Amino acid sequence: MSGAATDDARFMAAAIRLCRRHLGLTATNPSVACLIVKHGVVLAAAVTARGGRPHAETQALAEAGEAARGATAYVTLEPCSHHGKTPPCADALIAAGIARVVVSVTDPDERVAGRGLSMLRDAGIVVETGVLEAEGCAALAAYLTRQTKKRPYVTLKLAVSADGMLGRLGAGQVAITGPVSRGQVHGLRAETDAILIGIGTALADDPELTCRLPGLEARSPVRIVLDPRLELSPASKLARTAKDVPVIVVTTKGTEIPPSGLPADDARAGALEAAGVEILTCDPRRLDDLLMALATRGTSSLLVEGGARTAQSFIEAGLVDRILLFAGTGTIGKDGVASPCVSGRMPDGFSLRNTARLGADSLHEYERDD
Repeated sequence: MSGAATDDARFMAAAIRLCRRHLGLTATNPSVACLIVKHGVVLAAAVTARGGRPHAETQALAEAGEAARGATAYVTLEPCSHHGKTPPCADALIAAGIARVVVSVTDPDERVAGRGLSMLRDAGIVVETGVLEAEGCAALAAYLTRQTKKRPYVTLKLAVSADGMLGRLGAGQVAITGPVSRGQVHGLRAETDAILIGIGTALADDPELTCRLPGLEARSPVRIVLDPRLELSPASKLARTAKDVPVIVVTTKGTEIPPSGLPADDARAGALEAAGVEILTCDPRRLDDLLMALATRGTSSLLVEGGARTAQSFIEAGLVDRILLFAGTGTIGKDGVASPCVSGRMPDGFSLRNTARLGADSLHEYERDD
């Protein structure tokens, strides 16, 4: 690798690390990072602001000022070329006199899709693409999935005992992994748009599903409960905290209910809504419809945390992109709830990508092959 290529990889790696800082915080926009570099010195660095604006490029250019003229811009995603609530970032780079733009990932958004690169080249700017593309795609996986598949990127998180169990029947929450693993999960929540569980987990565990890492409490994701019969109690932790962190209950209310089902309780619906819970009418069994609905609301990443039945439903529907298996060292026994996935036995089409030690526990990360 030449010296220039080595520098490009080094600065792009720094940009990719930076772009992860605002994952889950940029609304419908991707979390993009931009570095302005001149003579090997970083003049400015920025990431898409919370809420999605201003974009990384315009922030970095403002910070660099006149020094940006003749510099190189390293951007994790192709600069936008369309007029939205703000002018195109490609125009801003041109106006600033940037001499060279290095991009990791081309934007699949049909409003961009190579047009940003063409604008830069037409203005006489040297453009390099595909630098650390695999790493860039991994960092932008949620945004890319929403753009190409019209659904959020789905991560299935499972905490599994040494004997392959998720918990114990009738025991509520059971500690399977240790504090290091639990801290990792809270960090995962902080960079995710939404977290989902089934009503069985909600009733058995009465979880809060927030991020409780010091300093990151404000980054808790939207909380979603699959609740066909509208059984979530207004006294649950989820309902009681709904005005602080959004809660969506997905129910069959207003849709066809199977003969064995019960009609939704209007009084309970009213109590939940009064507590701040949003009730979304969508058959929870039609997960593809639900994910498309979430995508139209700007949800790019979804963490599925709760319940063997919910996990199995997502797996069978082919809607899981990544599986994070947190393996503890203790056992549950014969009254345990079996996990649909255990280390070494994954659904077809998934491959092991990474392993890590988390205190006494281990983490196995599997990704869909396609």
